[in-house]
Formats: sequence, C-alpha cells, structure tokens
Amino acid sequence: MIVDLGHVPGLGGLYARGAATSGRLAVTRRTGSAPTALPDVTYRVRGVRASLDHLGAYQRLVGESAADTLPAGFVHVLAFPVATALLARSDFPLPLLGMVHLANVVEQRRPVRFDEPLDVVAHARDLRPHRRGTQVDLVVDVLAGDEHVWRGTSTYLATSVRLPSDEPAGPTDPDAPDAPDGRTPFVAPLPTGRWKLAADTGRRYAEVSGDRNPIHLSALSAKALGFSRAIAHGMYTASRLLADVGLARGDAFIWSVEFIKPVLLPGTVAVSTRRADPGFALAAWDPRTSKPHVVGRVEPLV
Repeated sequence: MIVDLGHVPGLGGLYARGAATSGRLAVTRRTGSAPTALPDVTYRVRGVRASLDHLGAYQRLVGESAADTLPAGFVHVLAFPVATALLARSDFPLPLLGMVHLANVVEQRRPVRFDEPLDVVAHARDLRPHRRGTQVDLVVDVLAGDEHVWRGTSTYLATSVRLPSDEPAGPTDPDAPDAPDGRTPFVAPLPTGRWKLAADTGRRYAEVSGDRNPIHLSALSAKALGFSRAIAHGMYTASRLLADVGLARGDAFIWSVEFIKPVLLPGTVAVSTRRADPGFALAAWDPRTSKPHVVGRVEPLV
C-alpha cells in the first residue's frame, strides 16, 4: 500500500512519536502483544526540493566542493525523514530510539541538480536476526519525474531486541565487530588524512541532517542508550570519505559502506581513500588501535 504524505515530515516530531512508541513496544513485548512483522506500507512524498542554504551548509560540514548538484549523502539527508516516518509508526516492530546504523549502499544513477523536484519513496524490508538483536533494511528510491536517479538501502540494528521467531545469528560476543562473519581481517592502509572530531560533531551534523538521535548528541543522552560517550553519525563519516574521493567518483556510482565500530566523540580518526580498481577503497580507523570504524568502496555504476 502506498501512502502519499503531503510533505516531508519533521524529524523532531518523528523522534517524539518514536520515543512514545518505543516505550509502548517495551511494555507490549513483555505481554506478547507487540508487532512482529513489518507494516505493508510504502511512504511517498512528491516534489521535494533542496534549498541552496541547506546544500551549502552540508557541503561545508563534510568537505564537499561547492556545486549546484546534490552530493549522494545530501540526497540521503533529504530522504531520511521519509524513511524515519516508517520507523516511528505504532505498528513498526522495532524501537526508533537507539537504532544503530550498520551499513549503507547508495546507487547514484546520474547527477541530481539542486533545482529538480524529486519524489521520495520509502519502504522497509528484510526483518532478520542479528547476533546483537534484530536488523532491518530501509530502502529509499528517489525519482526526477519518471526517471529513477538514486536509491539508498540503509541497514539498521535494534540492539537487544529479539522477535519471538529470532535465533541469534552467529556469536554473541559483545566486543565482536558488527560486520558479517568471514570478512578479511582489517589491515590499516597508509593513511591519506586524519580527522580530529570535536565533542559537538554529532550536534553539528544533526543541525544539517535533522537526525537528532540521542546517541549522537551528548555523553549524557548516549549513556541512557548504552553508549559510553556520544558517537558520530555513520553517514557523517561515510559522507566525509566520499567527499575526499571528490569528482574522481564520476557521475554514476555505487557507494557502499559498513559501520564496524562507533566513532566516540571527541576523537581522532585516521582515514584512507585510495584507488582500487574499478574505483576507490574507503576506510576510517582508530589510529591508536588500528581497529576499523568504517570500510567501504566507491565503484562506477555500469
């Protein structure tokens, strides 16, 4: 079922609704009456437009060059509230607050001009167990007229939430990485840069993206959700890596990232964007321990 929303919903209201829904879910899970399946609904917002002020603020924050086309990460920002509206539904089986972003795959099929009206279409799929809880994919398609110009698939984890049919997927060691088992062990490459991230990095990205999940905003709010300090948004680190690749990524590409270990704020991050045919390999890691935060690739879309 497709539901047309009249406008892009405000994330503040969605998080307030999600907080209330999360509380109800905790109660109904104890009584066995919580929803256990994804709602059969697709949300759509027509005619979404970017503003130059918003675009400029994003470009400056993540290091994108000034241009009148939308960076792939900025399209994610425009579309994010529509996907979040799904998570805030009362019949969604996972709590919105405290969701952890595990992975993201974007297909950018051509450059998107800032003045193009865009239709944003979002649905959820593939609810499945994870060794630390339950994960789900949110899929967002962006169209310019009848042309499909962008698709993003975001994988999120609800930690410590298990649905009645779930069996843990793999080992339950809380210190094990969140990425799938069997990945080649990470070996830190020669760094091409180093970021010093301030304690307010999460708040600054929240101002641009609207994503005010409490795990990103302060140590106090993050601790309430199980983190020792505030953590950087996964899409902030991924978008900065993509910006470091620059125009060499081409006009049409697949940008994939896995978020392995959170970046605690404040903190220092070593990064690498290096050619790896047919595209670029991306990595961000802790320079003290060499443990990875983010790994990914940018490859031509053919």
